[in-house]
Amino acid sequence: MSKAPVIAAVDGSEHSLRALQWARGAALRHGTGLLVAHVLPDHAQLYAGRRASLHDASEPDEYPDPVHDWVRNMIGGGTELPDGVRYESLEGSVPEALRVIGTGALMLVMGSRGRGGFASLLLGSSSRAVASTAACPVVVVPHAERNGRAAATEESAGRVVLGLHAAETPDDVLSFAFEEAAVRGTTVQVVSAYAVPPAPALVIDRPFEVIPPEGLADEGDGVPAEREMLRSQTQRLAPLRAHYPDVPVEQAAVPGDPAGRLVDASRSAALVVVGRHHPRRTALSLQIGSVAHAVLHHAHGPVAIVPTLGDNV
Repeated sequence: MSKAPVIAAVDGSEHSLRALQWARGAALRHGTGLLVAHVLPDHAQLYAGRRASLHDASEPDEYPDPVHDWVRNMIGGGTELPDGVRYESLEGSVPEALRVIGTGALMLVMGSRGRGGFASLLLGSSSRAVASTAACPVVVVPHAERNGRAAATEESAGRVVLGLHAAETPDDVLSFAFEEAAVRGTTVQVVSAYAVPPAPALVIDRPFEVIPPEGLADEGDGVPAEREMLRSQTQRLAPLRAHYPDVPVEQAAVPGDPAGRLVDASRSAALVVVGRHHPRRTALSLQIGSVAHAVLHHAHGPVAIVPTLGDNV
């Protein structure tokens, strides 16, 4: 069993329930433990601070944590559980507390909006902040209104979609995507965008092309920029293919906006995997890249935002 746990960030909302279910499945697939983390609300933290400062023995030792009971009831309902399920209440701001506890985790899973979020928001401020700063991969599970799958929180045979810039995406992002596909027994679909579009007549309502490696012979048809992108993909993916020989790979080269294509692909994907930011961005920056930002806000299924090993913000 891997020593690195899957962490589920919960707050008692329906969104975090979906994240907890997704995290449970991830821990089972990876054969590791599940840590359920809840950052106490401000009033609970104020209570703890007041009791500690006044040393009032007549007050209860702890402020009641209804989320603890909610989690215990949810995971105790006869569903299959990973070995080693733990619950931990945290203090501090949500992004900082989760950033600290996520250090060394296999991944941190959270809902796209929390209990306090406005219904109109596509992505909550806590989810965005954690995805921008955590040292481990962060999986954001969308709320039901955005979900393009009938049961996105359950184990799925859908593809793992990898957004790849062949020259710049860090190896950590590729490894995460291939490992997820391996434990799911599914395909990695690699999507890259090229800047030179084909003729307008070919762009309108044209689905992106999925080409296997054997389809890259010199005499094949295709837009030159598309074929060059597919060749670059093939070179970059070679070490991953060798390390994961049982994982099928589909390559797709698309004109124009990579984020829009990844959002489209998320409708039928089990997971979309993207790097957190451009590798030339400074490690101390709190921003995520434009592609990751757009996919997080608009994807119809779970999205994994993967940092590089040097990201320690």
